[in-house]
Amino acid sequence: MNKLDDKRCAWVQGKPDYYVAYHDNHWGKPEHDDRQLFRWLVLESFHVGLSWQLILSKSAAFDAAFDHFDYHRIANYGQDKVEALVQDVGIVRHRGKINATIANAQAFLKIQQTFGSFDAYIWSFTNGETIMNQTDEFLTKSPLSDAIAKDLKQRGFKFLGSVTVYAYLQAIGIINDHELNCPFR
Repeated sequence: MNKLDDKRCAWVQGKPDYYVAYHDNHWGKPEHDDRQLFRWLVLESFHVGLSWQLILSKSAAFDAAFDHFDYHRIANYGQDKVEALVQDVGIVRHRGKINATIANAQAFLKIQQTFGSFDAYIWSFTNGETIMNQTDEFLTKSPLSDAIAKDLKQRGFKFLGSVTVYAYLQAIGIINDHELNCPFR
């Protein structure tokens, strides 16, 4: 056990190494690469109703199954690919979430066409700024996640309600909810 173990956010205490690595290296850190933004969007949509630890433990399998989150390819998946994904034991085999991923890739591409990039779109909600939490209060949604979820839904996105969008905003660093004393804040 190193000195950082007892100073990290409480939710990561006692978790496996890959979970700690997610906390230390990704969560709350600004992401601007469209493929990574799409990757986290997909993983968060599969997280609905399941534990984040389960999704992270399967992230390498998701990467392989979904062509390393190439949204151009995913937008063109047909029924044969859907059936193959439903049979892939390495991922969460939820037909609705798989179909939502295809719809989300198509909607993602439309946002890129409209805004130039998904990065420009998603970060426009905060004028490119990260929202830093000012307390250790644990939130699961906010007026910002409500507004973004509503906008995404209007643009054709699926499986992305306010709670999921809030977790997504944390994952991509638009919201930094690291506890105030966390060294990774």
